[in-house]
Amino acid sequence: MYCSYICASMALKPDLRKLLQSSLLRAGETRIVYLLSLAVGLLSALAAVLLKNAIHFTGNLLAGDTIRYGSGRFALALFPVAGMLLTVIFVKYILRDNISHGISRVLYAISRKRSMLRSHNTWSSIVATTLTIGFGGSVGAEAPIVLTGSSIGSTLGRYFRLNYRNITLLIGCGAAGAVSGIFKAPVTGIIFTLEVLMLDLTTSSIVPLMISSVTAAVVAYFLMGPKVLFSFSITEAFQMSNIPWYLLLGVISGLLSLFFSKMTLFIEAGYEKIRNVFMRLLTGGVLLGVLIWLFPAFYGEGYDTVMQLLQGDTTSVFGSSIFEKFSSNYLVFIAFFLCLIFLKVVASSSTNGAGGVGGIFAPTLFIGGINGFVVSNLLNRFAGVNLPDNRFVLVGMAGMMAGVMHAPLTAIFLIAEITGGYALLIPLIMTSAIAFITARAFEKHSIYHVQLAKRGDLITHDKDKAVLIMMDWKKEIETDLIKVRSSDTLGDLVKIISRSKRNLFPVVDEHNVLEGIVQLDDVREIMFNTEIYKSTTVRDLMTIPPSYLDVKESIDTVMDTFTRTGAWNLPVLDGGYYVGFLSRSRIFSTYRDLLIQFTGE
Repeated sequence: MYCSYICASMALKPDLRKLLQSSLLRAGETRIVYLLSLAVGLLSALAAVLLKNAIHFTGNLLAGDTIRYGSGRFALALFPVAGMLLTVIFVKYILRDNISHGISRVLYAISRKRSMLRSHNTWSSIVATTLTIGFGGSVGAEAPIVLTGSSIGSTLGRYFRLNYRNITLLIGCGAAGAVSGIFKAPVTGIIFTLEVLMLDLTTSSIVPLMISSVTAAVVAYFLMGPKVLFSFSITEAFQMSNIPWYLLLGVISGLLSLFFSKMTLFIEAGYEKIRNVFMRLLTGGVLLGVLIWLFPAFYGEGYDTVMQLLQGDTTSVFGSSIFEKFSSNYLVFIAFFLCLIFLKVVASSSTNGAGGVGGIFAPTLFIGGINGFVVSNLLNRFAGVNLPDNRFVLVGMAGMMAGVMHAPLTAIFLIAEITGGYALLIPLIMTSAIAFITARAFEKHSIYHVQLAKRGDLITHDKDKAVLIMMDWKKEIETDLIKVRSSDTLGDLVKIISRSKRNLFPVVDEHNVLEGIVQLDDVREIMFNTEIYKSTTVRDLMTIPPSYLDVKESIDTVMDTFTRTGAWNLPVLDGGYYVGFLSRSRIFSTYRDLLIQFTGE
């Protein structure tokens, strides 16, 4: 809201806008990006701090410590439903736009909307996420704040009329600043942008990301103090004998990541089939309420539960659960934590699917931490080893993140930064790498990328594929060619040729179905022979094109068809009906222009 207010205020003062633009233009393009990356980092950090505090104060107002005991479980089960109802009303009737799945929306904007995110995203995700998580929704705030930061970058870039490449870079700066601000982890913010948003790692891009990420971290430290999300320091030395168990944790984390990703997509697809918004809300709200009533740890983001495990306080994890009095029974103890692992995906997907706004960042860390605790606990009890539970909690978080997001470096540096050191670096690398390899063996794309990839909307580090995805080849279809009928005579065709500026003539029937083509070269030698004007028809002269393109085909198919046929012009059809022609030279010229925009070279 703050960013929208600033931009709106500036828009009302054209003289101020011109002054700022002229000042920046005099500074040079590179310096413009550096200055704006600083502003984006500052605003992204403010957004992150605002969101975290809004969620914190809303949660404390509704569910203080006293409500977590006795009959408080029933209130905890009802609050998320109320929060999702308010979120649905806000999104559907006030905002009137879909703001869920923030990171996927950023990726789609980069690939299909020339990096243009709507300005309301600078504040709307903060409001919706506060209502969802502050009331106890079982999701995370990270994806919405990434959308917020990215929108700030997009809005500022468009305001100063930067090109596509620089606006995209500012989107990356916003994402890096958001992650850095919310975790106070500047290196993680940079790597997250490179791994998940897939921006190119070049000198011209890495410096603005560094500026934005470090600025956000400094602002977050200044406003929220030095305390990080998990204030936990590693003091024990790394034991080489534990390497096989960290590798085992990596395999389990990879398989669990695959389960989480598949189940998330499956459950949310199921909610989408419920057309009535309020019936969807009721269904997801009731299911989420039941899960929170059974397992209070599902209330909110779940970071408190992870912190309790790091401190070895398993009793508090049970909280006011109905299973608390059975926690001394080891089978119940393990079964309880397994339920937290496998049912968290239902809770988080029900929150988002029923109308809430949040991300899967926090649920991923929640499941990973509990998974690490369960693995170490079982090994300690049945394998005769002595593994540190807290280390496995942290490494399990990294393994789960690496598998779900396909971002092993982000996972490694996040845990390293929030624990204040690199004592866990070796096990973090091993577990994250194995988890990533295991998950990728079954699914090529991360949960953020998989649906975009299926639709052909995913930008990658491959410049060629990235440019092809950006290209809207349908805009290059030429529809000004004069159509002829197969029954027309050569004389009729010569008259058409005389008033046409093209050398290609599509032959269609009365229903606009393409029958063939006539090229000027095919009639050049006989077009002045008036004796055959009436006896020769277009049917005698037309040829069948080597192939055709359908308007529903992807750009990859279009380029492959041109390469395979060697044709310079191909007809474009829509369900068999003639639309126009696509020129090889025109499509490759557009490709080159987009490549220049994308690379800046």
